Amino acid sequence: MMNALLLDKKDTAPRLRSVKAPIAQQGQVVVKIKAASLNHRDIWIVKGLYPGIELPVIMGSDGAGLLDGKEVIIQPGNGWGEDERCQGNTYQILGLPRNGTFAEFVLVESSQIFPKPPHLSMEEAAALPLSGLTAYRVLFTRCKAQAGEKLLVTGAGGGVALFCIQFALRAGVEVYVTSGSDKKISRVKEMGVSGAANYKSENWPSILKKQAGGFDIVIDGAGGADFSSLVKLCNPGGRIGVYGGSIGAVPNFSPQPVFWKQLSILGSTMGSDNDFTEMLDFVNKHRIVPIVDSVFELEEGDKAFERLEKGHQFGKIALKIA
Repeated sequence: MMNALLLDKKDTAPRLRSVKAPIAQQGQVVVKIKAASLNHRDIWIVKGLYPGIELPVIMGSDGAGLLDGKEVIIQPGNGWGEDERCQGNTYQILGLPRNGTFAEFVLVESSQIFPKPPHLSMEEAAALPLSGLTAYRVLFTRCKAQAGEKLLVTGAGGGVALFCIQFALRAGVEVYVTSGSDKKISRVKEMGVSGAANYKSENWPSILKKQAGGFDIVIDGAGGADFSSLVKLCNPGGRIGVYGGSIGAVPNFSPQPVFWKQLSILGSTMGSDNDFTEMLDFVNKHRIVPIVDSVFELEEGDKAFERLEKGHQFGKIALKIA
């Protein structure tokens, strides 16, 4: 038996339960989890807003731990397929439909196991997989970010956005951000971003236009009414990487600036094993340390979910698993 955070009812945070420990079959391994981290995906699942929900399920996509005495990190996606351009129909993410990492042990395919970056603690390593992979693919695989270009990242403070900032700065990209929190803007300026605007200000596009002139790349995970302003802020030939839509549909969208400025709008989600390998190489080369907002014990899962839902975090929320 083992302890795990089990979701068995919609709109209720997963609760600590004693469940059967997994047993590996051919091609599989069981990892002893030492740390895990939360994603907004977990909030959508709890609220019943994610497709294909089957309950009960042990939640959690991110994890780091031990396998045969070695420190490992888990690639949360499995079954990407042969086409590097997009995931196949068999692609799945840990934590739904398969049991995930909010437990003492997790069953995964052996192909999902990678060496943990040695310069990271277990909690820092657990903060990396899903958000780091998403950021790396949208920034480099899809948008082809290059040194010297100007990048705008929206929603600074969230996991993917912060990784985009960290990765881009190490790659020599000039980074600007938006955020709804002046406190978070101050934090990212300490990281080395060149400018910022609070999107709660009515003239935030003008503020950014004055600071940067325009952007070669925009990375957005929100959508909504502000998306049209992002299009207007792009330089000719610019690229917009879209990895999420937390606000929703884009109203009154006009295609004119897209075709006239020769813009590319590039959708991106998660990443392949090749993306994951390249992301880990990049993290190891530049000794990047994920920003961990807070660490909770597994037994405090409800408090961790509450902090994530309130949106006060700066960085990833981790779970420490004894």
